[in-house]
Amino acid sequence: MFVPALVVTAGMFVIAPIFIALVRFEGTMGLVQKIFYFHFPPAILMLGSAIMSGVASAWFLAKRRPSADHLALAAAELTVLFGVITLVTGPLWARKAWGVWWQWDARLTMSLLLWMIFIAYLLLRKYGGPGSEILSAGLAVFGMANVPFIYVSVNVWRTIHPKTTVVPTLPVDMGGALWFSVAAFVLLYLMLLTARVRLEQQRAAVEQIYLQFEE
Repeated sequence: MFVPALVVTAGMFVIAPIFIALVRFEGTMGLVQKIFYFHFPPAILMLGSAIMSGVASAWFLAKRRPSADHLALAAAELTVLFGVITLVTGPLWARKAWGVWWQWDARLTMSLLLWMIFIAYLLLRKYGGPGSEILSAGLAVFGMANVPFIYVSVNVWRTIHPKTTVVPTLPVDMGGALWFSVAAFVLLYLMLLTARVRLEQQRAAVEQIYLQFEE
């Protein structure tokens, strides 16, 4: 099942640029607006992945189940990965659209903060020593709590970002290309998440074998 899904995902990423190239130019920004199709999906997945890591971490804190910890760690790593894509494509778009690489508005600042929280999560997991999985789980829950504020920030505070009402009002061709890109990125995310959880399960199993031999 994994390999066919991987083939479908790869095929969608091959087709996506063709769809995007055929979509009309946005009236104000022109060609540069097409970065949007590669910026919006990773941004949404960064937020969704942070929620997944936070929920799994809360479940781990409540039940101490290794499977929840494995999922939380995998989702945290993907939060950082998709955060990098978001924080790279965003300034590339901003430089042409707004005339600046970076603006310290609410959404940008809180998105950077979320990314840094999950960087801290990974550093704590790697260098925190015994019990770091519990401390990092609390950090993931804290990071998850930032997600709603990031989402509503453009509607509550004055920001250079478009409001959340922009996406539902896109023309049919732009909306179709956008949601096709979203689907491709979601499939990629699920493939990476599945592979990373399996890898973490195998690592834990190998570690358990070493402990048994040491005893």
